[in-house]
Amino acid sequence: MAKSSRYRMPHRRRREQRTNYRARLRLVKSGKVRAVIRKSGSHMLIEFVTWEQNGDKTLLTVSSAQLGKFGWNAPMGNVPAAYLTGLLAGKLAKALNVEEAIADLGMQASTKGSRLYAAVKGLVDAGLKVPHDPGMLPDAKRLGGEHIAAWSSKANKPAFAAYKVRPADLPKHFAEVKSKIIGGKEHAGKAGQVSK
Repeated sequence: MAKSSRYRMPHRRRREQRTNYRARLRLVKSGKVRAVIRKSGSHMLIEFVTWEQNGDKTLLTVSSAQLGKFGWNAPMGNVPAAYLTGLLAGKLAKALNVEEAIADLGMQASTKGSRLYAAVKGLVDAGLKVPHDPGMLPDAKRLGGEHIAAWSSKANKPAFAAYKVRPADLPKHFAEVKSKIIGGKEHAGKAGQVSK
């Protein structure tokens, strides 16, 4: 522990490596809506946030758990689910008149082709203007789950215990759910919008 009187203790969230305040300040100064993208081991979460004098205001929150309303029967923490979550979030944001956003990845590792960039690709495909490097986005085969289908023939069956759809059929299942999200049709013909 530093004992000098000139030592300045960093903010708690910075010490915990949860917030980079300099990067956050640049995003806030842009004056644009932030698309805050976060991942866990089993889910994706996207929030559209604006800065206000009294604090941040969340316009919309979309979780990969909401994909079940469109018939998604695969795990929620893979690349195809991240893309579909981004697509759904982008579509709902457009309905709230959000046309442009800045991707806020926080302090998560920025890896080419990762779930974070799959979500960004979903936002872009929904029609939002999101500044990004196209070289960081996953390719179409990976977005559609073809890499999972190919790997499933070599992997042990317990690795796919959470799948309610055959892993080999994942690309077809992905295409069906994607068309439902684009068309705004929830699973089993339920009416209404996904909760905001």
